[in-house]
Amino acid sequence: MTWNRLADTLAGINIETPIIIASGVWPYDPPLWSRKNLDGVGALCTKAVSYEARRGNKGMRVWETSCGMLNSIGLQNTGVSSFLNDSLPMIHEGGMPFLVNVVMENIEDTQKTLLALAERSDIVKGVELNISCPNVDGDGMAWGVHPESTAEAVAAARSVWPGSLFVKLTPQAHDPQKVARAAEDAGADALVVANTWLGMAIDINRRQPVFNRTFAGFSGPAVFPLALRLVWQVCEAVSIPVIGCGGVTTWQDALSMVLAGASAVELGTAMFVHSDIPSLICKGLNTYLIEHEVKHLRDLKGQARAQKGVF
Repeated sequence: MTWNRLADTLAGINIETPIIIASGVWPYDPPLWSRKNLDGVGALCTKAVSYEARRGNKGMRVWETSCGMLNSIGLQNTGVSSFLNDSLPMIHEGGMPFLVNVVMENIEDTQKTLLALAERSDIVKGVELNISCPNVDGDGMAWGVHPESTAEAVAAARSVWPGSLFVKLTPQAHDPQKVARAAEDAGADALVVANTWLGMAIDINRRQPVFNRTFAGFSGPAVFPLALRLVWQVCEAVSIPVIGCGGVTTWQDALSMVLAGASAVELGTAMFVHSDIPSLICKGLNTYLIEHEVKHLRDLKGQARAQKGVF
């Protein structure tokens, strides 16, 4: 199905709909990356890619809650060389726009990853830099917690990566607006707001934390109001496109993100519930636009802010 009222260009990447499948969700199974099987999807993010292979975290990795999901995968992947040789040809053959999710490790290894990807810039048009990863050469905090470390990470990526640079922010940032501006000033083309929140679970039978690392990333419907608030704040601070991410489950959620100023949304946990959610969201958005005689979804971008006199 075509979605003329929803199609747009996002930081130089043409997307047929504003629905992007978030990193870590979609398996590397060829039929699943075929355009004909992805109705309603505008683009996909790959699983995390680092310079060297990573084994991920030990112990429990996923824990369902009454209102979402906790995960502690540990960015497991086979490394950039394996990705380029084994996964990229399959992804490219599927014909869908995609972003390669890049782990922000130390500066040197991250730049090596990006340089390797840049050698295939004929296929790889954009990356999503995950600055929620810890800065092991610094204070151990996530790169995206402080404006200074955010600027350092993004500038390092920008200096070697020629394509579209999406930066995925962490909700743990002490001042999300300052962090967002730092990313924009350092060369980000778009911001993804945001990664998972820190949460935890306790196994009452063992009387111990469920996860070996105690804390885990929390996602799902419960975080939507929090993510919406972050999108509102970040859109107030930057002029580059913002992609709303966190708890989006329905077309009403997606529309709320757009009304707050987002240009698109990412779906993560919702995809585990029903793989047809992108199509259902697009149908809902399209119907809303027709019923309210709105020519294009972008015409509603930030309207909730305009009503408050923010724009």
